[in-house]
Amino acid sequence: MNVRISGSRILLTGATGGLGKGLARALRAYGAELILTGRRVEVLESLAAEIGAMPIAADLSNPSDVKRLLDEAGPVDILISNAGLTAVGPVVDFSEEEIARTVDVNLVTPILLSRAVTPQLVGRGRGHIVLIGSMGGRTASKGSAMYNSTKFGLRGFALAHRQDLHGTGVGVSIVEPTFVSDAGMYADSGVALPKGVRTVSPDDVTRAVIRGIEKNVDEIVVAPLEQRIQASLALVAPSVDARLQRVFGVSDVFGKYPGVTKR
Repeated sequence: MNVRISGSRILLTGATGGLGKGLARALRAYGAELILTGRRVEVLESLAAEIGAMPIAADLSNPSDVKRLLDEAGPVDILISNAGLTAVGPVVDFSEEEIARTVDVNLVTPILLSRAVTPQLVGRGRGHIVLIGSMGGRTASKGSAMYNSTKFGLRGFALAHRQDLHGTGVGVSIVEPTFVSDAGMYADSGVALPKGVRTVSPDDVTRAVIRGIEKNVDEIVVAPLEQRIQASLALVAPSVDARLQRVFGVSDVFGKYPGVTKR
């Protein structure tokens, strides 16, 4: 059974980031009832007031905040796990605290949120879970060991959890964007991409999320054709993909991002 956004109660994490704000506005325009969460209280409350949503400030690296979020949110029809950290640099440059926080926010918390909402969705025989992944969950890059590990893990969880829920009326989608213009880690960094490397827009990501929910699509890569081909190659021939990244200068991009940043 496909789920309609109109009339659905949606919990959206990472609502205070550029992608999150665009998603929130689009989902509200589709007639959804929204529960928004993020760490920046003023931004969160302003957005919630603008679109008539329920704000719940929470730090998703804090287990007690995650529990409180779920308690205050109550029953939902759709979970969109969008919050994430960009963790860039050699793993030896990360402290134990930074490693734990990256894994918690990018992987553990989306799993915990999915586990928490699954019984209620299955009990009603309908619902959907969307996990916002990344092209970094399909192709590994220099300087992205921590980020890649969490996004590869998120992809594996999403596809396997979807299989577990087959036949229940509950769907799971993973949406995997490439570099996004005007929002997200790439836009915030101000780093220039190598010549010829194209980006996608926040609206492209929003459309993919909506399609994933309403068409019950398992995996959507949001990227230009050449990057989708490259990502597919990376899954079967990672050494070839690594050489291509070096040739075209893509692997150098990630070394220019600053440490650990939030989405």
